[in-house]
Amino acid sequence: MIQVKFKNLDKSEMAREAAQEKIETLVIKFPDLNKSKIQITLEMENSPLQAGPDVFKVKLHVAGGRYDGITVEKAEPSLYVALAEVFDHMLEILNRFGDRVRVKERSRARRLIKELES
Repeated sequence: MIQVKFKNLDKSEMAREAAQEKIETLVIKFPDLNKSKIQITLEMENSPLQAGPDVFKVKLHVAGGRYDGITVEKAEPSLYVALAEVFDHMLEILNRFGDRVRVKERSRARRLIKELES
């Protein structure tokens, strides 16, 4: 389940579709994400007391399933750049997560073979 939230930002169907499209691409590459609840928060930080550029934050949190507890947050001057940064970082984390599991399974199998040979 993919949930998109807006914080200090007007709701935009275009932003919602862009976020869902990025997440759906991740779900296609990592099918175990289908079992997880994915929450993505689109936020704008703007100080009314101090002049300066707006900063857009995108936060992606995965709850439940194989990738439970993974959270990625990026801040950029553009919402869509921040969204792309979160997507790239999440892709890297999920790839690394799979590598870690594969390495653990290999080492466990090697240990078992050594025990059987002894």
